[in-house]
Amino acid sequence: MSFDTEKKVITRFAPSPTGLLHGGNYRTAIFSYLFARQHNGQFIVRIEDTDRERSKKEYEENILESLAWLNLEYDALYRQSELVQKHSEALESLIAGGYAYISKEEAKDGSGIIRELVRFKNPGKQVSFDDLIRGRIEIDTTDLGDFVIAKSITEPLFHIAVVVDDALMGVTHIVRGEDHIANTPRQILLYEALGYAIPHYAHLPLVLDESRAKLSKRRGAEPLTYYRDKGYLPQAILNFLALLGWNPGTEKEIFTKDELMQSFALDRVQKSSGIFNVEKLNWINKEHMKLLTKEEQFRQISNYLPRQITELAEFSKEKLMSMNDLLIEHITSFGQIREMGEAGELTFYFAQPSYEKEKLFWKDERDNTMLTQRLTKVCDIIMGIDEKNFGQEIIKNALWEYATNEGRGQVLWPMRYALSGRDKSPDPFQLAQILGKSVTLKRIGHAIALCHG
Repeated sequence: MSFDTEKKVITRFAPSPTGLLHGGNYRTAIFSYLFARQHNGQFIVRIEDTDRERSKKEYEENILESLAWLNLEYDALYRQSELVQKHSEALESLIAGGYAYISKEEAKDGSGIIRELVRFKNPGKQVSFDDLIRGRIEIDTTDLGDFVIAKSITEPLFHIAVVVDDALMGVTHIVRGEDHIANTPRQILLYEALGYAIPHYAHLPLVLDESRAKLSKRRGAEPLTYYRDKGYLPQAILNFLALLGWNPGTEKEIFTKDELMQSFALDRVQKSSGIFNVEKLNWINKEHMKLLTKEEQFRQISNYLPRQITELAEFSKEKLMSMNDLLIEHITSFGQIREMGEAGELTFYFAQPSYEKEKLFWKDERDNTMLTQRLTKVCDIIMGIDEKNFGQEIIKNALWEYATNEGRGQVLWPMRYALSGRDKSPDPFQLAQILGKSVTLKRIGHAIALCHG
């Protein structure tokens, strides 16, 4: 779809601070941002806060906080409530020009109060526009009647406020959800009546939840700060949301912000709805976690590790750093580190685990003498490994022949349980490397003492 690029591209994100916005809302912001940056244009944020009863400061702060977290920097910030004088001037201009009129009407609440509404005098004509995603759209405005554009000269409603604001701010391209298509003809009529240049429109497909219903905070859609607090990476959320309804025409799915700015194109936005699939989000987040440097991964892990772990006797940053790859392998978001710590799943790395002797036996075996002999032999083999070379593969190579001859389950299960005290944990060689030679020997010695007890 072609458009006028001689005029500087200006897009906007115009949320209402009447609740916490979800991913579908921010997908609109991302597309508007990418399009503007791609064309060396401007991206504007306009807080549409004229609903005085429902608009709240904390919602506005959450919106700005979320945009900052996503690294979507904006060139200007406006609040619609600060522009009401301009809206009033436009209303007076429409009335003076015969395009609108004041209508005295009884309130619908049955109170008998007469209100002076401002209605637009609808010419009842065919309105058409070229949508940058959907192509030519034509709508007969006759059935819209003379629609209300203000409760009074000083109380503008959505259509007039949006048109005036976009014109004042020089918005050239309006990127918004397809649920706004029905609003476009009314707004075009207002643009024409006010003598404003009509912007280009791009109506995005809806974002659906996994049950194929429209994503909505009323149905439990989470705000972006929920994912931030759960330890998702902003670059992963940006990547995931950009792929909801858009694809680059290649197999590539993992994008940095710079790559998105290079690849994004409105004509690659599909007409069908995007699905907010948490499993796909987790996969994308995992891929972005892998792209971090070891230092960045460790910093994130450290940030989410609960105090109940860092206060354990054997805790050290060095040991935590040695667990870096293991932890990254087992999580899809850094918030899971906190969950694992609070659930006690990390405690055994930093403190001697407690367990009953029976847990050391492999399956149905209950031969205490054989168990003691095997654990003692494991200790003897480990004693012979140089502490400087106490690595996973060296430990495995040293123990493997004995474990194979004796029975891997009979040897490796009690070793692993002695080290972790858990039914499920990493393999004993990896555990031994993380714990170090002295702690490994100490814990196996504790298991032998339990057997003698």
